[in-house]
Amino acid sequence: MLVIGIAGGSGSGKTTVVKAITDNLGKDKVVVIPQDCYYKDCSDLSDEEKRNHNYDHPNAIEWELLCAQLKDLKEGKAIDQPIYSFISCGRSKTKTTRVEPADVIIIEGILIFTCKELRNQMDIKIFVDADDDDRLMRVIERDISERGKDVHWVIERYSNTVKPMYLEFIEPSKRYADIIFPEGGHNRVGIDVITATIEKSLRDSK
Repeated sequence: MLVIGIAGGSGSGKTTVVKAITDNLGKDKVVVIPQDCYYKDCSDLSDEEKRNHNYDHPNAIEWELLCAQLKDLKEGKAIDQPIYSFISCGRSKTKTTRVEPADVIIIEGILIFTCKELRNQMDIKIFVDADDDDRLMRVIERDISERGKDVHWVIERYSNTVKPMYLEFIEPSKRYADIIFPEGGHNRVGIDVITATIEKSLRDSK
């Protein structure tokens, strides 16, 4: 089993890289653990508090649960992963996602390298780098189409939390990466190299 961490700023192309690696290896060999599932429940906040909630600070994540569930997967145990909604800012009270162990576990998220306990469980750490303007455009498109936000809200949030938190926490976590991956999912050469590295590691571990 191989644990791979894929970090980078919002809109850097992490999800595209994860999908490309998964497609190359085969979906039966890979399980993806999104950091976004482990945001702390904030459904009890007022609308104004939700609007100002900082999703880009390490304190927003329930690291203890994420680390514990990753440990279970590494031990061959299935987990019940939380389901988080960015629309309600809360976790489902009645539903979870059953996740079974696989040969490759990919943990994906903006803040995953800020948690030492989580980093220590990773075999390969990849930081997806992208131009600030490109990231902003992707964040605007995603938050409007997937999270029901308007342009004013997205730009305000980017200015108040996304960019400052990127500079304070996410960009500095790049130093923990084994591989710096520019251009996100457009870097086909990089994706092929990473896939080959993973396949070799899996062969060597057998």
